[in-house]
Amino acid sequence: MNAYKTCRSGRGFTLIELLIVMTIIGILAAIAVPSYQRSVIRSRETVLAEDLFQMRHAIDAFYADNACYPETLDDLVGKRYLRGIPKDPFTQSAESWEIVPPETTDTGETPCGSLYDVHSGSELVGLDGRPYNEW
Repeated sequence: MNAYKTCRSGRGFTLIELLIVMTIIGILAAIAVPSYQRSVIRSRETVLAEDLFQMRHAIDAFYADNACYPETLDDLVGKRYLRGIPKDPFTQSAESWEIVPPETTDTGETPCGSLYDVHSGSELVGLDGRPYNEW
């Protein structure tokens, strides 16, 4: 009997102990995953807001220099107002940006160029309740 105890000197975990640990890990994961997903969405929203700001700034600078709006986003890249067209963080495409043409003025004239503003091409709704294509 004494020899049996010396062979089994290290005690392992019981099935109950393992189940308790797995339950605690599951509860912690259930709490952490929604918070993680929300932070990922919030970071994508921040990237979208910054991309829109930079593109709108480039459109304004183009208009100030040329007295005409650009025809496409590629014109901003070609004349080096932007280094490249950014990817929409929600559609993962640089081709999905929605182009807004300039409106006619009070005198009835339409400014030259066809790129007055830009919006996201995503149909998703932001954490603040506004669709991304209205940002």
